[in-house]
Amino acid sequence: MSAPRVTTAPKVVAVTESSPAALSGLRSGDELLSLNGRSPRDVIEYSLLVDEPELDLVVRRRGAPEPFAVRVRKEPGEPLGIEVSSAVFDRVRTCDNHCEFCFIHQLPKGMRRSLSMKDDDYRLSFLYGNFTTLTRFTEMDLERVLTERLSPLFVSIHATDPDVRAGLLRNRRGATSLRWLGALLDGGIEVHGQVVVCPGRNDGAVLEDTLAGVLDRFPGLATVACVPLGVSTFSHEDAMRPHTTDEAAAVCDLVARWQQTFLQAIGRRMVFAADEYYLMAERPFPPAASYEGFPQHENGLGMARAFEAAFGGDEHAALGVRPGFFAAVDGAPAAGYRAPRHDPVDPSGPDERARPVAILTGEYGARVLAPLVDSLGRTDIRLVPVANHFFGGNIGVSGLLTGTDLSAVLADQPEGHRYLLPDSCLSEGRFLDDLTPADLPRPVEVVATDGLSLRRALEAPAGARVTGPARVPVTLGVAR
Repeated sequence: MSAPRVTTAPKVVAVTESSPAALSGLRSGDELLSLNGRSPRDVIEYSLLVDEPELDLVVRRRGAPEPFAVRVRKEPGEPLGIEVSSAVFDRVRTCDNHCEFCFIHQLPKGMRRSLSMKDDDYRLSFLYGNFTTLTRFTEMDLERVLTERLSPLFVSIHATDPDVRAGLLRNRRGATSLRWLGALLDGGIEVHGQVVVCPGRNDGAVLEDTLAGVLDRFPGLATVACVPLGVSTFSHEDAMRPHTTDEAAAVCDLVARWQQTFLQAIGRRMVFAADEYYLMAERPFPPAASYEGFPQHENGLGMARAFEAAFGGDEHAALGVRPGFFAAVDGAPAAGYRAPRHDPVDPSGPDERARPVAILTGEYGARVLAPLVDSLGRTDIRLVPVANHFFGGNIGVSGLLTGTDLSAVLADQPEGHRYLLPDSCLSEGRFLDDLTPADLPRPVEVVATDGLSLRRALEAPAGARVTGPARVPVTLGVAR
């Protein structure tokens, strides 16, 4: 007999005013013990249950002597009107790989516990675009994905050679788990792949073999991203090191060759190199059109070109694939890297256009922004690159900036200037080191990380609230 499934009840954290939930008396803090007699294992199953026009709920409320019944009537498909506290009510499937390149193992001690949680759960791949290796995937999971059409999913490939992949993951199941990728593609599921390229391990001839394996075995993949290894000063893996300039250039060249091969074979480029490779290789970014709609924009593929287009006034610049996350699943919390970045708050100070403006950004971001700012021909705008001493190593992306490093830089900046900060380095108003913008020595204006929002902020008077297009917050080169 199998062990009983451990499931916690969905907990209500917000109720929309005048919604069916509000009219039925549901409150924040209520626990939903059952919905039409069933206890959902995750928010995906929950969303299917609450789609019914009549709901019989069993509710546990703090202070109530015992659970009680609530009946909800609503239109078919009408949202229930609540947000629950987590996306998964049974246990999140944690990752049992021991990858040398895992960024979570490169975090300093003392950071908040949620940052060290490694998941390998296909449900979080569907909901939030997290990458999964499929080493914990099962026949039952495949049946559910195909039946409920949980698409798109995001899969970490790293290598198609079984022995190389098992070695990279330090998990013998890594040698066989890509069979599930084939089954997903055969079932019509949209899947985006990723290869974290580690110098001396899966670059060069191994990367050639991997892309040949993709064309041979997985031509139905939507995209494959080649992203560079990030190495912090806290890495304990001697074999893991940053790319050299020549190695980065070799990846750019290899990807360009294989794009032509894929174009000839299947009519699309399939594989793309992350923007960081072109920065490391000191190469120009490919033309915007070559990214075919920026399908993995938020994974750093074509982000610079999309930013450039939006900065130039293109309000329809593509922002990439929209995973099946909370926007499409009623009630799911906005969590992880897709949590709200920062509530827009009007900075204090005089409403004067003439104040000098400083754009805070990572070292890579400064190289992208420099020509865009220069094109404005204004002498009152300057870039302030912030080196990442907190993580060290080759970490130079804006999304991993911390309050500690920003504070050190801002302390030497003049008072009275406007300081623009990209929201990609914040999650629910906090930096990775748990500081907040209020802890910084100078007031900052948090701006959505897209070109249009930055352009509007530069053109707006100080103190004006600037909003960007509806979007998923993005972070170039975040831990993969």
